[in-house]
Amino acid sequence: MHPSVSGLLLQLATRHRDDRGDVPGWVMVTLMTAIVVAALTPFVSDELRALLASAFAMVSG
Repeated sequence: MHPSVSGLLLQLATRHRDDRGDVPGWVMVTLMTAIVVAALTPFVSDELRALLASAFAMVSG
């Protein structure tokens, strides 16, 4: 490997990262997903039950 490439890779690997993340973004995505699921459940509950029963039957043998 070329020395400059290996040096760049070493710099990228040792660079300090902020691992805290975007907590408000994750909260918003989770909340919106829960709202969509809650809103759709009354309309597709029978289909979801059939889908889950079929999936469980396939897994259990």
